[in-house]
Amino acid sequence: MKKNLLSYIIVLMSLVMAFEASAEFRYGPTAGGNMSTLRFKQDDIWTAKSMYGFSAGIMGEMMFPGIGFGLDIGLQYDMRGAKLNIGEFPMWADEFPAEQPVRLHYVNLPIHLRYKYTNLNGFEDTLAPFVYAGPSVGFLVGHNKVDCLEYAGGELGVDFGIGLELMRHWQVSFNYNWGLTYALKAKVLTNYSARNSTFGLRLTYLF
Repeated sequence: MKKNLLSYIIVLMSLVMAFEASAEFRYGPTAGGNMSTLRFKQDDIWTAKSMYGFSAGIMGEMMFPGIGFGLDIGLQYDMRGAKLNIGEFPMWADEFPAEQPVRLHYVNLPIHLRYKYTNLNGFEDTLAPFVYAGPSVGFLVGHNKVDCLEYAGGELGVDFGIGLELMRHWQVSFNYNWGLTYALKAKVLTNYSARNSTFGLRLTYLF
């Protein structure tokens, strides 16, 4: 998994170097909060409730002048998870009588295609709307141990987002991450797995 993470970072750096000569490249810190839950593949045996998390990292934006299209790439920490009522299933009723928080800690590497509307007769220097979408690869770096669960080493997801750029430096965005691969599964229930589902609000400053 560490080798995969390193390879992904090298690919991202290569993309930046390849396009930087013909594009405007900026970067800066990003942070925010999220609300996440777990979507189970089968009919819910456990009730899953949303829980709050947070994210922080760096983001780079590369826009191609005159067309409004570009890319953004990032390296960020995300805490996701859900509150599971595992005790609703009879075999775990004594072991988990109440809600069990499940916290998943990821290092995420997103790469998005984005479009920023800048044909606003100069007003885009004050405010410019944008949208983006693309894949995100997450590497699990930690979790709180719940004995009846097995955790995947990482996940693949798709991000969809919308936002506003203010004063050419500040960006506020709202995004949804749809998990495509399973994040965890029950040890003794056949094929009972769950994927992440996360809504997030982020603030980014680009130099």
